[in-house]
Amino acid sequence: MELNKMREMTDIELTTELEKMKKELFNLRFQHVTGQLENPVKMREVKRNIARVKTIIREKELEKVQA
Repeated sequence: MELNKMREMTDIELTTELEKMKKELFNLRFQHVTGQLENPVKMREVKRNIARVKTIIREKELEKVQA
């Protein structure tokens, strides 16, 4: 998902997206442990996307406090 699209999302949409990504990461970890994961780079991408979403959520929180 692109960063600009994430920034345009509402807080609720970001939280929903974060939960979805966490579930995806859990499934990828499970596949990795059982040896079924075909692309281990996918785990890194999902982790980075989770960090991006958390960063955007925090930025929005700080904007609300400063406003």
